[in-house]
Amino acid sequence: MNTEIKFKKVAVIMGGYSKEREISLLSGNAVLESLLKSGVNAIKFDPKESKICKLLEDGFDSAVIMLHGRCGEDGSIQGALETMGIPYTGSGVMASSLSMDKYRTKLIWQSMGIPMAKSQRVTKEVYNKHGFELDLDLPVVVKPVREGSTIGLSKVFDYEELDKGLSCAFEYDNEILVEEMIIGDEYTITVCNGRCYPLIKIEAPMGEYNYQNKYFTDETQYLCPYDVGVELTRQIEDYAILAYELVGATGVARIDFMLDKNNGIYFLEINTIPGMTGHSLVPIAYKAAGFSFDELCLQMLNDAKLNSF
Repeated sequence: MNTEIKFKKVAVIMGGYSKEREISLLSGNAVLESLLKSGVNAIKFDPKESKICKLLEDGFDSAVIMLHGRCGEDGSIQGALETMGIPYTGSGVMASSLSMDKYRTKLIWQSMGIPMAKSQRVTKEVYNKHGFELDLDLPVVVKPVREGSTIGLSKVFDYEELDKGLSCAFEYDNEILVEEMIIGDEYTITVCNGRCYPLIKIEAPMGEYNYQNKYFTDETQYLCPYDVGVELTRQIEDYAILAYELVGATGVARIDFMLDKNNGIYFLEINTIPGMTGHSLVPIAYKAAGFSFDELCLQMLNDAKLNSF
């Protein structure tokens, strides 16, 4: 792993405006502390507190993006950095925007044979005019198309709960997905520059891997490396690399998936700016592969680049 320090003044961009601001600050501060420990001239930058043009005015020559959610993970900040000519970590504008959109990512993945749950898409405009008729078998999962960290997500087990779930999701997005619920275990796999890192099986309290259990409890168990057998692991890795390449991802990304009781694979989504908190999954996978958190942060920094040229 390359741990050379390539850049002289590094902005660790965190915070921002999204619903995931709190987690972004946790991730960003963890990365900032690590880079400082490694001798990098790294400085916190919060777009909610400073205009983005200050990055250029203050002479930053690279940026580590730790903004989760909208205006950070959706191509917005990437576009600004491309325009200013400041190399940045993670995926470019197109891949970031596409990956943030669960519905359009799903269309691309399914078209190339990546297994996913059956689903329906509905917009707020159509729902308000005509309501919603479920064509899937219960139970289902209802979620906003462009949110992360399970924000606005509901599990629906009967028709009486469906409208409540739809209304909840529409509080966060004008477009939502309703998916057949996969009954099985949750997993994640990290991909970076064509390499897969060890699988993680997630065991959350009561099977609820929600916002609280993701970030603010020590009860959730992360089993890594988790052995599902050589053949199944190979299938998952092949799908993961294809999924990564289809959206045009670069740098570190995390792909979530499930296995049902028959070991059927169902991919869920890709996260192009994965969390770096004390409960985050990518650092766990890197540790299982023999790399420290500091090495991971330096690799991310040294992979920083412009994607439009």
